[in-house]
Amino acid sequence: MVKLFESYTIRDITLKNRIVMAPMCTYEANVDGEVQPFHLTHYSSRAVGGVGLIITEATAVLPEGRISTNDLGIWNHHHIEGQSAIVAQAHAYGAKIAIQLAHAGRKSTVGGRIVAPSALAFDENYHTPEEMTTADIEAVIQAFADAAARAQQAGFDVLEIHAAHGYLVNTFLSPLTNKRTDSYGGSTENRYRLLRNIIDAIRVNWDGPLFVRVSAHDYTEDGLVPEDFIQFARWMSSQGVDVVDVSSGAVVPAIINAYPLYQVPFAKTIKEGANVAVGAVGLITTGHEAEQVLQDGGADLIIIGRELLRDPYFPYRAAKQLDVPFEPTVAVYKRGW
Repeated sequence: MVKLFESYTIRDITLKNRIVMAPMCTYEANVDGEVQPFHLTHYSSRAVGGVGLIITEATAVLPEGRISTNDLGIWNHHHIEGQSAIVAQAHAYGAKIAIQLAHAGRKSTVGGRIVAPSALAFDENYHTPEEMTTADIEAVIQAFADAAARAQQAGFDVLEIHAAHGYLVNTFLSPLTNKRTDSYGGSTENRYRLLRNIIDAIRVNWDGPLFVRVSAHDYTEDGLVPEDFIQFARWMSSQGVDVVDVSSGAVVPAIINAYPLYQVPFAKTIKEGANVAVGAVGLITTGHEAEQVLQDGGADLIIIGRELLRDPYFPYRAAKQLDVPFEPTVAVYKRGW
């Protein structure tokens, strides 16, 4: 009855287990945002290790929307070939693969125009962004839609919208960073409008599984808390979002007390309150911890970040801990496993 190694079906995609590799920036692309040999090794090694779904790092929908000049991109058709190679490597070793579509907003450090819902810098180390015009917003929405079409051409199984960690979409959602007085600011519904329009635009080009990563807690007075995301998640679900990937923090500078499983209650609150599927993250480092989250009903998927950097074979180790048979994806490993 071990849930961690049960298959999980989302629309027409079936994951062989419930272990998901979290999107984590590697800063290994060239200045044009193109895939490098590192990426092929990095992601395929986790596929060989038995991960059910790999979510690749934040991939920019616009060149000025990168966190750094070494972020992967999907703002141009010339990116499709390299992204397709990542997909092929993951599929060759039995994993499904997702791409996280992102715009850094006021956290961009690549130069040029830096934009956000309001002209508020993250802190003294960042530039003060320009407040976005309606035309700016419409251009970003179209960029997400175009990126989704390219991701489909590249063969990805799943798309994820990055709406967390203080990047552009997150700053529209939070009242701490969105001080607009037009239809994109003020009320909860207005602050959701950018994400709503991005989801609708993506769904024109993409009918496969769709995730949204959120920061469910701002850790600051008057900021968002998990209960606020119940309504956001209901709206997402009504628009065809399949899984809410629940992280937290980083929209404004804040002190966060991180400890094992510290973000799991946020995921459970949203799952139960909105009746949606969720992924749980946050210092989940053992098979027993991951299994307990699933058994307690705290999440549908377990999203592992740093532990998969330390150990690409985490699924094998988790199976050993839970006394579950584990079939290697590469025949040469069967002798040792």
